[in-house]
Amino acid sequence: MVTLSPAFEQAVVDSKKLVKKPTNDHLLEMYGLFKQATQDPPIEQSEAPGTFDLKGKAKKRAWQKVVDEGVTPEQAQEQYIALIEQLKVIYEFDANKVPETVGK
Repeated sequence: MVTLSPAFEQAVVDSKKLVKKPTNDHLLEMYGLFKQATQDPPIEQSEAPGTFDLKGKAKKRAWQKVVDEGVTPEQAQEQYIALIEQLKVIYEFDANKVPETVGK
């Protein structure tokens, strides 16, 4: 079990308070780092996406890319935090916004 830092947990909340929807590339980067950071489940134990699940395949590739780069869960947390800070500038951030899942 990976211990999540308070800063990472705050970044997860902040990611849901972006004013504008991030690009698919940014969403995939967020996903890959999040999954590597949380390890729930580890990539080896995660189910493969279905044949026609193109979105699921893209998400799995984004996660696999992070794994292939040798990023540890702790490093993934730090990179996720830094990414969200960048995205808060690019896509605007509203601390008072009701959190909503991005990427739907």
